[in-house]
Amino acid sequence: MNKIKIQNNYKEKISYINKLNKFYYDKNKPLVSDREYDDLKSEILKLESKYKFLKSRTSPSQNVGYKPSKNFKKILHRAPMLSLANAFSEDDLINFEKKILNFISKEKDFKLFYSVEPKIDGISASLNYKNGEFKSGLSRGDGKEGEDITNNLATIKDIPKKISFKDFPEDIDIRGEVFIQNSDFEKLKEKFANPRNAASGSLRQKNPEDTKKIPLKFIAYTFGFEKGLKLKKQSDYLKKLSEWGFKINPLNRIIYGVKNLIENYNAVEQRRANLDFDIDGIVYKIDDFALQKRLGNVANAPRWAVAHKFSSSKAISKIEAIEIQIGRTGALTPVAKIKPINIGGVIVSNATLHNEDEINRKDIRVGDTVTVERAGDVIPHILSVDKNKRPKESIKFAFPEKCPSCGSKTIREFNKVTKKNDAVRRCSSEDYKCEKISIEKLKHFVSKEAFNIDGLGKKIVEGFWKLKLIQFPQDIFKLDYNKIEKLEGWGRLSVENLQYSINQKKNISLERLIYSLGIRHIGLENAKLLSKHFISFSKFKSLSIQSDYEDLLNIDGIGETQVNSIKSFFSNKMNIRVLNELEKILIIKNAVQNSDNGLLKNKTFLVTGKLNGISRAEVKSLIEENSGKTISSVSKKLNFLIIGEKPTKKKVDYAKQLKIKVIDQAEFLKMLNKSS
Repeated sequence: MNKIKIQNNYKEKISYINKLNKFYYDKNKPLVSDREYDDLKSEILKLESKYKFLKSRTSPSQNVGYKPSKNFKKILHRAPMLSLANAFSEDDLINFEKKILNFISKEKDFKLFYSVEPKIDGISASLNYKNGEFKSGLSRGDGKEGEDITNNLATIKDIPKKISFKDFPEDIDIRGEVFIQNSDFEKLKEKFANPRNAASGSLRQKNPEDTKKIPLKFIAYTFGFEKGLKLKKQSDYLKKLSEWGFKINPLNRIIYGVKNLIENYNAVEQRRANLDFDIDGIVYKIDDFALQKRLGNVANAPRWAVAHKFSSSKAISKIEAIEIQIGRTGALTPVAKIKPINIGGVIVSNATLHNEDEINRKDIRVGDTVTVERAGDVIPHILSVDKNKRPKESIKFAFPEKCPSCGSKTIREFNKVTKKNDAVRRCSSEDYKCEKISIEKLKHFVSKEAFNIDGLGKKIVEGFWKLKLIQFPQDIFKLDYNKIEKLEGWGRLSVENLQYSINQKKNISLERLIYSLGIRHIGLENAKLLSKHFISFSKFKSLSIQSDYEDLLNIDGIGETQVNSIKSFFSNKMNIRVLNELEKILIIKNAVQNSDNGLLKNKTFLVTGKLNGISRAEVKSLIEENSGKTISSVSKKLNFLIIGEKPTKKKVDYAKQLKIKVIDQAEFLKMLNKSS
C-alpha cells in the first residue's frame, strides 16, 4: 500500500471515529457496539505506531471524548481528564505490567500493588470543592475542557454540598461517574436505549429541575487538581472519600500479580448480572501515588492504569422465566427472560432457546445462572449453564404439549428427508383460530417486504386485534376510522395518515401479495418464482380448484417441501375466503417479465445500511427488472455495494479492499435514469 492510500485509509478511520464520538458523547445515540468502537480505536493507534507520518489533531491518541456542547459554558479542566488504555486478555495485562517494570527498571518478581475497581458504564464528572464547599462541576468534554453542568450535578443527592472534615483538602477536583441504577432505569427504558444514555441525557438537560426528577447516582474514584491532599495511596484516598461522605464502589480491592487480577476479573464478571449498576470492565491503577507520578502519561492516557474490558459479546445473567412465543406458522419458540445485562452497550433481557431439543440438550431451567452471547446482529442466545450455581429446588423445564394460546395439540412433524421428527414443535390449529398465530400472520402481512404499510406497526396490529378492528387481512382495508379516531393516542391527522397509507397499498405486485400471505416455506425469493410462473393472481388462485400440484415441481427453485406447504394452504377454506376478499379490494399487478438486456445487465449488487424512502425489497426488484443480480455478501463477484445510513463497516472496508465500487442511493438511481 503506497503512502497516499495509507493516509486516505487513516483519514477515513479518523473521520468515522469522530462521527461515532459525536453520536456517543454529544447525541447520546451510540452507532456501534463498544467492542466495534474499541477495535476501530486500536486500528488507528496501530497505524500511527507503524507509520510515523500519520497525525491528526482529532485522533484518539490526542483527544478524549468529544468537544463540549454549545448548550453549556465551556471551562478548562485544571488537570486533563485522561482516557485509559484497554486490555482484553491476560496477555494484554502481562504486557501492561512488563512495560511498567521496564520503565522503572525492576525485575519481573517485583510486586506491583494495584487498586482495582469496577468500571461503571456512566458519565464522567469533575467536582470542584474549595474550603469544603461544592463550587462547580464539569463534564469530561474532550478531556481538556468540559461543560459547566454545576446546577445539574447539584441535584444529585450522592454529591455532598458541604464537607466539614479538617483533613479535607483546601482545593480539590473530585472525579467520578454519574449513573442510573438498573432498577431505576426500568421506569425510564421507554425513553432511552440503556442506563448510560439515560444518565447522559438527564445530566445535560438545560433545566436543572428536569434533571432533579431523574434518580441519578454518583460514585467517586479519583481526583484531578488538588491542593492539600496528604495521602500516599489510591486505596487510602478511596477510604477517605467514604469518610468524607462520598459513595465509593463496594467492589474495590488491592491486588498484586496478573494471575490474581484475572481471578478477581472472573469473580466480578460472575457477579455482574446481580449488580444494580452497569459495569463494562475493571480498572487497574498502581496504588502508590509516588509511583504513579514517576510513571506519568503517554499521550492522553496514564502509563500507570489500564481498563480490562469485559467481552462485548458475552455476559453472565440469570434466567427469571421461560416463555413460549408462537410464530405465524405455529412454531413454538422458547425464550429465556433473563435479568437485564449490558452486552456491548446493548441491554439484553431476552435470549432465544431455539427449540425443545436445545433446552433438553443443555438442560436449561428457570433460575439457572447462564452465559449469554450476543455476536453482531445475531439474536442473543444461551451459550452455557453454570450447574454449580443451580438452585436446589430447580425443576426440569417441561415443553408444552398444548398451545399456550389456543389449547390445540402441539406436534413435531416427521421430516421425510432426515427421517426424524422436526426440532420445532408447532400448534396444530388451522384457519385463524389461534390468536397468536393470527396476530403474527397480520404483522407479517403489513411488514416491510410485504404490504409495507406505514403507521401500522406491530403494537398497533396487536391493539386493533384486541379491539376486534382487525381479525383477517382483508379487515385492514375496511377499518372503521371513526372508531379509531376516538381511541387514546389517535387524532384526526394520525387517522388520516393511516387511511392514506393503507389506500396507497391497495395497488400491489403479485410477488408481494404471495409473500404477504405467510405461506410456510415461501419466502420472498420463492414468491417471485411463483409470480413469474403464474403471471396473474387469477391463475395463482386457481390452485384452490386444482388437485394436481406436480406442475409446480417444474419451477426451478421450488421443491417438494414448498409444494406441500402450498397444497396445505389451498386446502384450507379460510385461506380461500381471504384470497377472494382481497381480490375484491386490491389491484394486483401481473408479474413483470424481466428483460434480459436491461440497464444493469451482468452487474451484481449488495445493499448495506438503511435507504431513504425505498425498501431493500424494492431495490432488489428494480435491480432484477433491469437484468441485474443481487448477492448476499461482499466477494469478488460483487460489482457495486450500495450504502445507506449506518452501513456495516466490515462490508464497506472489505469492498474497498477488493476495489469494489461503493455507491450511495442517488448514484444507484442515476444508473437507472431515476432521481432520488
